[in-house]
Amino acid sequence: MASIPVYRPRLTGNVTAYVNECLSSGWISSRGEFISKFESGFAEYVGAAEATSVANGTVALHLALVALGIGPGDEVIVPSLTYIASVNTILQAGATPIFVDSLETTLQLDPQAAHKAITPRTRAVMAVHLYGHPCAMDAIVGLCEEHGLLLIEDCAEAVGTLWKEQHVGTFGDAATFSFFGNKTVTTGEGGMVLAKDPIVMERCRHLKSQGVSKTREYWHDTLAYNYRMTNIQAAIGLAQLEIAESILERKKAIAESYRGALVGLPLRMHDPVGPVEHSFWMCSILVDDPSRRDPLREHLAGHGIETRPFFPPAHLMPHCRANISLPVAESISDRGINLPSYPDLTSEEIERISEAIASFYR
Repeated sequence: MASIPVYRPRLTGNVTAYVNECLSSGWISSRGEFISKFESGFAEYVGAAEATSVANGTVALHLALVALGIGPGDEVIVPSLTYIASVNTILQAGATPIFVDSLETTLQLDPQAAHKAITPRTRAVMAVHLYGHPCAMDAIVGLCEEHGLLLIEDCAEAVGTLWKEQHVGTFGDAATFSFFGNKTVTTGEGGMVLAKDPIVMERCRHLKSQGVSKTREYWHDTLAYNYRMTNIQAAIGLAQLEIAESILERKKAIAESYRGALVGLPLRMHDPVGPVEHSFWMCSILVDDPSRRDPLREHLAGHGIETRPFFPPAHLMPHCRANISLPVAESISDRGINLPSYPDLTSEEIERISEAIASFYR
């Protein structure tokens, strides 16, 4: 019986044609027409004024932090339940991550916990839209406005995610996206940065290209980075953007199929809560009993079904350990499983996965 992976990208549409155009034209590095086309197309898709592409989602976060002027002495409030890149980039900028707990219902940053974590050194809040569900943006935006804090949105997993019909990434002072190979829109590796202030956006463009002068060749006027996306990556991204809606619709249908097939079992789906559009980057379940999570994963592996555990809380990692207890984040992490979620998953495969889960509990 064939194995079922957690994810496999859908590389259809114009991907091959656009990549071949890069190859035939010779524009394969960080210059070429597909870069500007992908940037403008992505900005239009999410409803932003402009966007700038980068090499991956991690450097997108670092670039946003640096362009906003966040550095040593600053504190950035961040949910502990996130992929480690959210935290590493805060540390790389020289700032201090302040870990807060999450909400059991949505898995997202708890706005009340963020409010309690504010100190005179707090400079920003990083809202991470985990697994395709948005954070409670009204509360988080209000919190930042009340206390004069910057808002950074980590939308790595949230292409197609909406809060009150507004695409995530358009609420904050800056926002970042990832186009890793398992993302809804992929470029293999790649990322995008948005910023509300045109000055910050221009700073992002300057810093991502080695701080090169606009008026003098090979003259660099600041310490900067090589964070640029290639034209080939952008070509893939543009083709992916053209089929993004069909991918999202299929992902929602897959989530609905899982929901129906798993009803009555001692677990719950990561369902949308509130005025949101959940993009289901990953179709996820949380088992009632954390002691059954790993045995269930082993059972599924025995049936040729790959799964992923939820991210471990960052405050427990060796290099950024904090002597605190965040019970909700820790509980969610211990109970969560990402199921196969790729758009070309068949109805038969969903049935096979669901039956394997049910058989574990029988």
